[in-house]
Amino acid sequence: MKVLVIGGVAAGTKVAAKLKRENHDCEVTILTKSKDISYAGCGIPYYVGSIIPNRNQLIVNTPESFSELTGVSVLTQVEVTKVNPSDKTVDAINLKTNQPLKYEYDKLVIASGAQAISPPFDGINLKNVFLVRTPDDGEALRTAVEAGDIKRAVVVGGGYVGLEVAENLFSQGVRVTIIDMAKHILPGFDKEISEYVENHLADQGIITFTETKLEAIIGEEKVEKIKTSSRAFKADAVILCVGIKPNTDFVEDSGIELMPNKTIKVNEFLQTNIKDIYAVGDCTTVTNRLTNEPIWSPMGSTANIAGRIAAKNIAGSKTAYPGVLGTAVVKLPELNVGRTGLTETDAKQAGFDAESVVAVVDDKAHYYPGASFFIVKMIAHKETKKLLGLQVLGKGAVDKMVDIAVTAITMGATLYDIQNMDLAYAPPFSTAIHPFTHTVNILLNKIEGRFETITPAAYLKGQAKDYKVIDTSASPSIDGAHYVDLTKVHKELPELAKDEKLLLVCTKGKRAYMLQNRLKHYGYTKTLVLEGGTTFNEITI
Repeated sequence: MKVLVIGGVAAGTKVAAKLKRENHDCEVTILTKSKDISYAGCGIPYYVGSIIPNRNQLIVNTPESFSELTGVSVLTQVEVTKVNPSDKTVDAINLKTNQPLKYEYDKLVIASGAQAISPPFDGINLKNVFLVRTPDDGEALRTAVEAGDIKRAVVVGGGYVGLEVAENLFSQGVRVTIIDMAKHILPGFDKEISEYVENHLADQGIITFTETKLEAIIGEEKVEKIKTSSRAFKADAVILCVGIKPNTDFVEDSGIELMPNKTIKVNEFLQTNIKDIYAVGDCTTVTNRLTNEPIWSPMGSTANIAGRIAAKNIAGSKTAYPGVLGTAVVKLPELNVGRTGLTETDAKQAGFDAESVVAVVDDKAHYYPGASFFIVKMIAHKETKKLLGLQVLGKGAVDKMVDIAVTAITMGATLYDIQNMDLAYAPPFSTAIHPFTHTVNILLNKIEGRFETITPAAYLKGQAKDYKVIDTSASPSIDGAHYVDLTKVHKELPELAKDEKLLLVCTKGKRAYMLQNRLKHYGYTKTLVLEGGTTFNEITI
């Protein structure tokens, strides 16, 4: 069987390597327009920040080493220009010689990936305008930083790559500003979580300007400033992280069905609408595991998993790709951020009767050096109690919180199923009641009516304006608020009426919950706890 793979980065090399392991007699050929294959695109921001010292570390395999290791034939600098399903061939061109080429296949895999969007701004061709997609892009940006050419940079785009680039430039002493057209950075997070991250970045020295459109890049020979929809910024460099677009122009006349965003439509077996043609990676649309709706997931993790499954199907298995959860994690200055599943907003839009809680929980034993906290937003279905999503912020290992949630959602677990899991505990790693379990308990208390709260989002909308703020921190910390020492509440409080609307606030939420429990015992009927306390919210009296 002759299998042709178009594209040689994550998905393409994974298909090819796995297929040769499944059936070494397959004749597998990769065609790629790049001179590199199998490079770690996700590592490029960290190469820019010199965390990864050598460019060669980004190259997982060379064409020669990959061929020797797997038995796959790799043809570089060959660009496919057309797919001909009727005679099972593809047209291509040798980019070194401009020679036209034609290749036959029995099975075709399109893994052509995506490319960084470079909008036609005025000044786009000035020196020190950078993209971040290939090792060459990373090399150019790092060289400029190390040469001292960049003192002030504007990163255009507040998604994961933009934030990673901003963090790494900032670590190199570059003054960084982020602009984004959207209302908030971090797509895939609820508004209040994104706002917290924006404020955190500002505290660190990275300012974000949202709802701000880049209009022009200005300079004589190199970048001097930019013009936006709100104001002008001085800058020595502009890094464009405005998104990517799938490399699918060459299939538009082939009969292969495309989605509105020009990605290739595939079924659960990663087959296109045309027999013997598969598609995987950044050039395809897959499905959301929770909603079964189409979703574009241009992630290295998605590409590798899908590539492996496609190879098994080509080799004769019948293995379905179950879909994605939108799982992601990103490292920022003094803060790690992760997510999986549905946001509260998306869950409700998808028709789920969703409930959420924002909890501040210790990330390890509080007495252990370096202990900090996680800010967790957990979302579940009210009736079934099935976990739907999680967003988490913290200095520590947020990925372990995300990965537990991924496992639970994948297995269709309810909050009860995961409430008492035997998770790893030792003071350097966790708390005796794991922070994930702690959050589950808090959400269950809320759903079952034992914990009556107001969310940070509702508080921002002014829904607690009629409530009297009660500061119940370990010591008074909210100017103008009435202070109540939890440890001294052993009877009714004469200064507070039992039907008075009371908003209970502490540092994290725990003492406020304990006070609410005690006040209920003494007959107080209108108390709410502000989720996340002063750690997450700015309190106004």
